[in-house]
Amino acid sequence: MSKMGPGVVVTGLTLGALAVVSLLAFQANGAQDRAGGARPTPSATSSGPAASAAPSASATPTVPALPTTSGSGTRVVYSVGSHYVWLVDPKKNPQVVAAYPVTPGSVEPTPGSYPVYSRTPSTTGTDGRQIEHVVRFAQQNGVVFGFSAALDGATPTTDPKAKTGGIRSSRQDGQLLWDFAPNGTRVIVVA
Repeated sequence: MSKMGPGVVVTGLTLGALAVVSLLAFQANGAQDRAGGARPTPSATSSGPAASAAPSASATPTVPALPTTSGSGTRVVYSVGSHYVWLVDPKKNPQVVAAYPVTPGSVEPTPGSYPVYSRTPSTTGTDGRQIEHVVRFAQQNGVVFGFSAALDGATPTTDPKAKTGGIRSSRQDGQLLWDFAPNGTRVIVVA
């Protein structure tokens, strides 16, 4: 019988632990669906160490209702008044598949309907930060408007001298919008 070295034992134990953790994560991910509960949007979940199993009502952020002036059909809705984004798909139940807060640049787009005309997986923002999931939908007076997420989580700096139209979200919410809004998707900007 051959002897196993300590490296083989450690590797085996590590692989076994990863398999168990993966199985538990998979089971936990589907537990809420099996219980009939609705899945929260990524920005509504808490991942910090202080998160409790049962958050209080005051700890849950209030999501503004989808504006009634947001039109119909599949669309991204952006409110310049509340700085909120809604991803709406009338084929889904509920129709609002995600809603989350954003931080605008120094200039806001004019209310109206715009098509997504350009997407870039990653680039440098006008503030010099590395950004990802850039979804552009309008150009007005030399300012380009689009959604993005900074890799370091930074929000745009509001330098009054610089005209920036970048609308930043968390990386998780930026991924949702990227997956939801290919070129041609309507972006409805409301007051």
